[in-house]
Amino acid sequence: MKRNYLTTLLLNLAILASTASFGQQNNIDLENCRQGESVEYCKEHKILAELLKDPAFKKSWEQDRATLALEQEQLLEKSKKEVPGKGVVYRIPVVFHVLHNGGPENISKEQIINALEVWNRDFRRLNADADNVHTPFQGMPSDVEIEFVLATKAPNGTCFSGITRTQSTLSYDGSNGGAQVDAIVAGNDVFNGQWPGNKYLNIFVCGEIGGAAGYTYRPSSWPGTSMKNGIWILHNYVGAIGTSSPNTSRTLTHESGHWLDLPHCWGSTNNPGLASNCNTDDGISDTPNTIGVTACILNESSCGPIANVENYMDYSYCSKMFTAGQVLRMRTALNASVGGRNNLATAANIAATGADSNLYICKAEFNVDRRVICAGESVDFSDASYNAVSGWTWNFPGGSPSSSSAQNPSVTYNTPGTYNVSLAATDGTGSQSTTKTAYITVLPAGTMLPYVETFENYSTLAAANSFWTANNPGNNEAFEVSNTAGASGTKSLRLRNFTQTAGNEDEIVSDLWDLSNFSAGETVTLSFKYASRKRNTSNYESLRILVSNDCGASFISRKSINGTQLTSEVVTSEWTPTAQDWVQVHVTNITDQYFVNNLKVMFRFTSGGGNNFFLDDINFYQGGPENLGVLEAGLVNNLQLFPNPADQEVNVSFEAAAAGTVDLEVRDLTGKVVRTQRIQASAGSNLVMMGTGDLASGMYFLNMKLAGQQQTLQFVVR
Repeated sequence: MKRNYLTTLLLNLAILASTASFGQQNNIDLENCRQGESVEYCKEHKILAELLKDPAFKKSWEQDRATLALEQEQLLEKSKKEVPGKGVVYRIPVVFHVLHNGGPENISKEQIINALEVWNRDFRRLNADADNVHTPFQGMPSDVEIEFVLATKAPNGTCFSGITRTQSTLSYDGSNGGAQVDAIVAGNDVFNGQWPGNKYLNIFVCGEIGGAAGYTYRPSSWPGTSMKNGIWILHNYVGAIGTSSPNTSRTLTHESGHWLDLPHCWGSTNNPGLASNCNTDDGISDTPNTIGVTACILNESSCGPIANVENYMDYSYCSKMFTAGQVLRMRTALNASVGGRNNLATAANIAATGADSNLYICKAEFNVDRRVICAGESVDFSDASYNAVSGWTWNFPGGSPSSSSAQNPSVTYNTPGTYNVSLAATDGTGSQSTTKTAYITVLPAGTMLPYVETFENYSTLAAANSFWTANNPGNNEAFEVSNTAGASGTKSLRLRNFTQTAGNEDEIVSDLWDLSNFSAGETVTLSFKYASRKRNTSNYESLRILVSNDCGASFISRKSINGTQLTSEVVTSEWTPTAQDWVQVHVTNITDQYFVNNLKVMFRFTSGGGNNFFLDDINFYQGGPENLGVLEAGLVNNLQLFPNPADQEVNVSFEAAAAGTVDLEVRDLTGKVVRTQRIQASAGSNLVMMGTGDLASGMYFLNMKLAGQQQTLQFVVR
C-alpha cells in the first residue's frame, strides 16, 4: 500500500444525509447512496471545495497540514517501536448538548447512556461481532484503548450530569452548525459560555443538521480548540434505543474516528464507488486499497485486494472493526498539538472536567410523565439526580403513598388541587434535596354542558381561573387573549403567526368537561369561529381539533382544516379580522366513547409561514348545530366576577337581554355544591352580591344558568 498519509486531507466533514425526502424538499443533490436506498452519505468534497475558495482558510489549512504532518511523522517514527501510550487507556471527557424544540429530538438520558455504552464497546473491541469478521480479516479487529466518559464538571466548575439541554427552533435548522452551537452557548441549562474543544469532546444532538446524520472536523486550527471542534449528530442516530435503533447506533463510532483523524477506507475523495479511488489511499497500511462500497459486499475486490468493508470507516452498514493501523493513527492524533486533542486525556484535564470517576451526589432532580392529571390517576416519578445516588427520600403531600424510598415511585392523587413534591437523594455520605412547588395539578370535576366561551371575561390565559391553557413548545408566539377583534364581542384568542417561522405548532387546551350524563345515541356538538389569512399563496397551514377521553393522556383528532380549506385569501402585512372574516365550524363526531367525566379538547395550529390566526365563540352543547341559535342568543353578556380573590364577599355583574330566572350555583374543587341562589334578573344590567365568609379558603366555581344557557367562572376565597 502507498502511504500518502502526509497528503491526506486534514479536514473531513463526513456528512451522512438523513433521508431522501429531506433532500427533495430542500433541493439537495443526493449522491453516494447505499443500494436500495435514497440516502446520501458524504459530501465533504463539495464543502471543502467551497471552504478552499476562501484564501485565509486555504492558507490556514495548508499550514495545519504541514504542522500536523511533521508532528505525526515524528510520532509515527517513534511508534515503529511502540504505539503511542500502548497499554494506557486514554479517557476523553464528553458532553452531550441536546438542542431540541420540545419534540422527540429531546432524547432521554437513558438513550444517551446507551449511546455511550455502544461507543465504548466498539472502541474497546468488546463487540461480539468482531469475532465474526470476514476470513481475510480474522484476528485483526483491535482495541483502540480509548474510552469516552461523561464529564461531570462544567467550565465554571458546576457539577452536572454530562448532558445539557437547550430549547431552540435551531434544532431543526442545520443550515449553520455554528449557529446551533451559539444557541447552546447562550441557552443551555448548565453553563452559558464556551465549552472548549480541547477540554471536552462536545456532541451536538439535533433534529436536523443540514441533511446529515452526523459530521465532524478532523484535527486542524479551524475550528481549532473552539467549542465547534465537536461532532454534530441526529437524535435518531444516537445509541440503539429510544428514537434510534441498532442499525443506526454506530454513527458516533464512525464520526469519532474522523474526529481522531481517520479518513474513509478509500481515501479522501468521500465518493465511494469511483474507479479513481483505486489510485488513492487512506494512508493506513493494513486497510486494503478499495473503491468504496455502499452495501455489505464482503468479497468486494474492484481494486485488487479484498476490501475491509466491515471497517467502521466504510459505508457498508455491517461495520465491526478498527485495524491496528487505524488505532495507531487515532492514538497519534491524541498526542499531536494541532486541534488541541493532546490536552483532552491529560490527568489535569480529566480532573478538571470531572471525568475521573470520583462521583458524588451534587444535585437532587426528578422528572414525571405528567404534571396535570385527574382525580384518581397516578403519576410516575423518575429520579434524575446525579452523579452518584444510593438512597432516596420522597414526600408527596396529597398523594398515596405520601412518602417513598423507591428510586422511581408511582403515586396516586385522589383529591383535586395543586401539590408540592420534594426529594432528598444521598450517595451514602452526602445528600442533596429539592422541592418543586405547585408541581402536580389534580383537576377538579368537569364542567357540565352547555358551555359558552366568548373570552370577553378574560384578560390573560395565565390567570388562575382560566379554563384554557396555551401550549407553546416552540417557545415563540403563543395563543393569547386579544382585544383587537372578536366574533361576537371585542375579544378573542390570537396567535401572532405572522411573526413566527413555518413548522411551529401551537395549542390551546381546555380544562375538563363532564359528559358522563349523556347516553349512547345522544348527540353533542362543539362549535367555534376562527379567522385566518395566508401571507403568500404557497403557505400551507392546518388547524386540528382533538379530544381526549383520558384526562389529556392521549388525544384523538376529530376534525382537520388544512391549506386552502382554512383560507385561500392572502394578506401580506400583519392582519386583524373584521366582522365578515369569521368562519363558523361545527364538530359533530364527538360520539359516546367520549361521554366521560374528564373530557379535554385541544385546538392545534401548525404554521406554514402565514398570517395571524384568531379563535372565538367556543360552544359545547347537547344536540346538533340546529340548537346553536339558543346558545348564541346573547342572553347574558359582560359577565364579571369581582373581587377575585375574595375575602368576605364576591360580586357577580352581568347584562341580560331579557328578564328571566337566573340560578347561581357554587361548587368546590370536588364538584360538591356548597351554595345555590336564584334571582329574578331584569333586562339590562344586574349585580348580585354573595357572601363568602362561611366558605373555607380555596378555589370555587360559579355556574350561572339562564334559559338553558350556562357559563362558568372560577374564583378564589382567601
